[in-house]
Amino acid sequence: MFKRRKPRSYSQIATELLYPRGGWVRASQYVLHRVRRLPDQPHRIGRGVAAGVFISFTPLHGFHFLAAAGIAWVMGGNILAALLATFVGNPITFPFIAYASTTLGRKILGSSGSLSPKSILLEFADASAQLWRNLGALFGPREAHWDRLSSFFNDIFLPYLVGGIILGILAGVVAHYLTVPVIRAYHRRRARKLALRVEKLRAAASAGKTAPRAEPMGPPPPVRPPDRSPR
Repeated sequence: MFKRRKPRSYSQIATELLYPRGGWVRASQYVLHRVRRLPDQPHRIGRGVAAGVFISFTPLHGFHFLAAAGIAWVMGGNILAALLATFVGNPITFPFIAYASTTLGRKILGSSGSLSPKSILLEFADASAQLWRNLGALFGPREAHWDRLSSFFNDIFLPYLVGGIILGILAGVVAHYLTVPVIRAYHRRRARKLALRVEKLRAAASAGKTAPRAEPMGPPPPVRPPDRSPR
């Protein structure tokens, strides 16, 4: 019943992952709208948002939903808010997040040289391709090679993880303290609207009770038939 009349092709699905049908601005507005309307306490929603924003700065691509839900559960935050907040990491922001996290992590770990966002993404693609080939080698005659994965872990993944944890904590704290007052203000405004609506309904009901009622009219007088007797 809820299926599309015309199923999307794989190319359409991939295109909408990179650029939603309504655009990124509309998608971000939808996420903010859903976060505001979550039926939960503001501090729990703020914790969930902080968990989702934090995990978006880590290189755990493909596991952001699970990790965000787990962190939100441990922190006592709203899990749905955490899942919605992972929208912070999207194809537009990922290159900037990856570059900032990797650069900071390499400086902390004392690695020499710097990497561009393009080279970081290419390293992720090469490492993923070798990982899939090694998984296929477990069930075939091919030999597994781990040289690219080893260099990728030391040069990209570990610095990305270290820098991402630091930047993610900072971004998560900022997101929490920005989200809580916004949710509280929205709840107060919604409560005022609800109270005003209840007052209007009560006023209308009381006006209906005090209004004078029209007295019911009696039955109409009977109509006598004409006298047809002979005179």
